Amino acid sequence: MNQNHFQLEPFCPARGIINCHMQTVAGRYGRRTDGIIFHRWRIDTLDGDFLDLDFPEVAGHLPGDDAPLVLLLHGLEGSARSLYAYEMYRQLAQRGIRSVGMNFRSCSGVVNRTPRSYHAGFTEDVHFVVQKLQRWFPGIPLGAVGFSLGANMLLKYVGEQREKISLVTAVAVSPPFALDRGAETTKNSVGQVYLRYFMRALRQKLQARAPLLDGLVDVEQVLAAQTFAELDALLTVPLYGFANVADYYQQCSSGRYLPDIHIPTLIIRSLDDPVFDPADVPHAAIDANPYLTAAITKHGGHVGFAEGQPGHLAWWAERQAARFLAAHLS
Repeated sequence: MNQNHFQLEPFCPARGIINCHMQTVAGRYGRRTDGIIFHRWRIDTLDGDFLDLDFPEVAGHLPGDDAPLVLLLHGLEGSARSLYAYEMYRQLAQRGIRSVGMNFRSCSGVVNRTPRSYHAGFTEDVHFVVQKLQRWFPGIPLGAVGFSLGANMLLKYVGEQREKISLVTAVAVSPPFALDRGAETTKNSVGQVYLRYFMRALRQKLQARAPLLDGLVDVEQVLAAQTFAELDALLTVPLYGFANVADYYQQCSSGRYLPDIHIPTLIIRSLDDPVFDPADVPHAAIDANPYLTAAITKHGGHVGFAEGQPGHLAWWAERQAARFLAAHLS
């Protein structure tokens, strides 16, 4: 597989924002949201639930009806309107590419109808949406980009599909490769800060979904969980039929699916990502698959990759993702 026509641009951290936590915080709060409006389509799933899809309209850019389309998968407790999603839509539109953001169940601002929501390896809804997009936009080249948990989900999906994949190309930004290592990383003193942030968001969502879960899991114990491993043992394992937490992490970690990827795929990940263990990066598996292009940087934080200088930041990961997708969708 020859991908020599694509060359990554070097990443130069923003002046004064090299630290991984500063990069992560800059990414969390520094991206723009102006100039984009959304058109929401709701689709019913086969199990009686629904998914909300957000189609962005970027001011000054109106790709034609024959333009390629990119599906965006967001991160844990994010949405199709997370700040990195805005930047991704903008970068794609500048290159004449349409996009659509998939909100995972209960992530669009509306609680879903059924007990199941989503997890790091829940690719059933991804496949359902891809099939829908194919029917709605016949003959249009389709790519995908995922961030964090959505990046793990995307890599797993592409690997699962192997040669049957309907996507032309994919990009994973800040993916975990080994979910068990990620769960351990958030237990350390620094990781606790990020753990508390995510757990607070998850508890709010779980409280809203408590009536749906009653009788299937011990909701009180689930709400009292203090770590991802505890939450997964009490909620994810029984709700999705895994044998135990180790089985869930083993089956759903994206690293095991990398050898089976058969479309051009870009992986962007920083070694100083404060949410994941740098030792989880499977360098050998990445190097062995000619379909994979890796951008493993020294700095960048988690979904950060801020360039420029404070007050005039630019976003390297979204730019590389858009360049890669455009190169393979054109």
